[in-house]
Amino acid sequence: MNALARPRQQLLLVDDEEDALLELAELLEGEGFNCFTATSVKLALKHLTRHPDIALVITDLRMPEESGMSLIKRLREHTSREHLPVIVMSGHAGMDDVSDLLRLQVLDLFRKPIYHVRLLETLNNLFPLPQVYLVKG
Repeated sequence: MNALARPRQQLLLVDDEEDALLELAELLEGEGFNCFTATSVKLALKHLTRHPDIALVITDLRMPEESGMSLIKRLREHTSREHLPVIVMSGHAGMDDVSDLLRLQVLDLFRKPIYHVRLLETLNNLFPLPQVYLVKG
């Protein structure tokens, strides 16, 4: 397998809005990431159990059954996942949410609709591209 065929990190995207979820997954897969998607916290936890290599979670805050905040709290309580980086997307984050997110050591908060360029910058800083990708020849 050549280096270009190897995907970058595995990401878990969590959002109850399926269209937004699929659009984000498509964008990130276009950047070489391997994305798992979940429309609920329950599904997200299943993916995390099944795929121990997930390197980052991007989650919506407000979801009908269980919130993104609850997902993050569960991750922080779980010893093998307590340091997993999390990025939050929200159309409605208030100051209380922000202070909770800081306490839970969230990597970044993006207002919805997400500004993709900034998200990709954040991901590329976190997971630099292998040199092979950078050399065009």
